[in-house]
Amino acid sequence: MTATMAVSRTGWSADPPDGWRTFELTTRVEVLESVGPTRVWVPATLTTQTPYQRTAATTFSADGARARLVQAGARDGLAIVSAVFPAGVKPVVVTTSRVATRDVAVDMNSSAASGHADRATLDHFRRPTAMLPTDGIVRVSADTITRGARTDLDKARAIYDWIVDNTRREPTVRGCGIGDIRFMLESKDLAGKCADLNALFVGLARAAGLPARDVYGIRAAKSAYGYKSLGAASENVTKSQHCRAEVYLADHGWVPVDPADVRKVMLEEPPGNRAADDEMVARARQRLFGSWEMNWIAFNFAHDVSLPGSAGAPLPFLMYPQAETDRGRIDCLDPDRFRYEITAREIAV
Repeated sequence: MTATMAVSRTGWSADPPDGWRTFELTTRVEVLESVGPTRVWVPATLTTQTPYQRTAATTFSADGARARLVQAGARDGLAIVSAVFPAGVKPVVVTTSRVATRDVAVDMNSSAASGHADRATLDHFRRPTAMLPTDGIVRVSADTITRGARTDLDKARAIYDWIVDNTRREPTVRGCGIGDIRFMLESKDLAGKCADLNALFVGLARAAGLPARDVYGIRAAKSAYGYKSLGAASENVTKSQHCRAEVYLADHGWVPVDPADVRKVMLEEPPGNRAADDEMVARARQRLFGSWEMNWIAFNFAHDVSLPGSAGAPLPFLMYPQAETDRGRIDCLDPDRFRYEITAREIAV
């Protein structure tokens, strides 16, 4: 089956707006050990229009399967390509999304909010989730970190600075981490990757009463700002998944942040192990509270994701392709059973 669907009515259908760049993101998934009927799920790109990204369309092919594009959460911008293969059919799914992106920066010296969010949306992004509780040690930690902060901007900045100062990037963590923030705080092991450190920001912000959300996605191109560690080295971006975060401030709207990438610059930017007062680290720290370079493509804001038709438990988040056979869910990071390749290329339109 092959299908094409525009997944954002407010996106663009022909030429992207001025100042935007266009990417084509293609994911090819193959299940190598298929036992009985096999289900495959691939995250599509963000369906919500934002100041930094617009999706034009997602296309997909899955020969011999029943395949569809599922709109799985409007507030979370979540769309999933879902394919069901009968026994004996080789499970291969190919998806392609075309998106426009542009760098985004919020002027913290201006009180003009960039977009209004309704109360239900803000409440949605204050709620606790399985990996982001807002009670217990998370609430105690948030209260301690933000003590003395007078405004929501002060609170968000205090949490951001605390994470940059007190966490570390741990390269041995599989994938991007799992974002179990209660465990991190209780164990005092504040180490991980982007889905851990930025989840910690989101959870602490929510516990402090601030709407906040993880934004799951993938790096798509080199950084134009001189950060070798914050971009994709080639068009093959199979291992370039990256989670970012946003916090909603009354005078500014949704504000992009990325404390995890500050720690990545410290650890990985050549020659490596840069000090906190290093000039490049200081620039990254300043830039990544309030702005993002959009050499990156967003998938969704979702937590506790129930895969359509799955017999398995909900996922903490959906940033990688997933699959299940009669033997259960396949480890998405196991290349011996589950192979996928993701490419991103910038195109002229």
